[in-house]
Amino acid sequence: MTAVLELIDLHKRFGRTEVIRGASLAVQRGERMALIGPNGAGKSTLFNLVSGRLAPDSGQVRLQGRAIAGKPPYEIHRLGLARSFQVTHVFPSLSVFENLRCAVMWSQGHGWRLLRLPGRMRRANERVCELLDLLGLQARREVPAMHLSYAEQRALEMGLTIAGGSEVILLDEPTAGMSRSETERFTQLIARVTEGRTLLMVEHDMGVVFGLADRVAVLVQGEVIALDTPERVRADARVQQAYLGRFVEAP
Repeated sequence: MTAVLELIDLHKRFGRTEVIRGASLAVQRGERMALIGPNGAGKSTLFNLVSGRLAPDSGQVRLQGRAIAGKPPYEIHRLGLARSFQVTHVFPSLSVFENLRCAVMWSQGHGWRLLRLPGRMRRANERVCELLDLLGLQARREVPAMHLSYAEQRALEMGLTIAGGSEVILLDEPTAGMSRSETERFTQLIARVTEGRTLLMVEHDMGVVFGLADRVAVLVQGEVIALDTPERVRADARVQQAYLGRFVEAP
């Protein structure tokens, strides 16, 4: 298989504290990988290094074989990598349809000029309708984002993330704050939305991890200590020790 995203001996220090200490992993094309680890392990920092919000002190990040470490986020996005965040980022006063259309417009490189190009606007609208169907938000298309439920807002943000057609998707704790029923529905949505794409996600809910991930990477104190199938990772003594016995069983 071909690695579409590679992290090679990454290091990141804040002052005297080394947060990422030689982290390496490779995500294969079309794979769904979960990144787990105890609080303070460096998961968010690692995501920020991959997506361009931080530059590593040393090491490499490769996307489709191309070095991207230190590039600004918008350049990395144009190369085919998109991410969501722990905190929902949507335009609260715009409708669901308008939120998605903004994302589609910018991803196509037309900006607000699309408002003066009817043909391109029509294509953008068609793409938005496809996204609404995929996200299950067609009935909510005219609702301002601020009036959506929390789970619906997270679904909308998922749509904003994939609007540009990125092949590699990074999701940062996508089900955090959801009820069990919402989590189950959102897990199905993630599976549907990432079909045919490559997924790397940070997630604390082991039910979600075991329901989605092909492989699981375990980050502890800035190092990847395990990378294997969910079943083998769950049985790994180092992982069990890192979680101090709190590594929950899959449902």
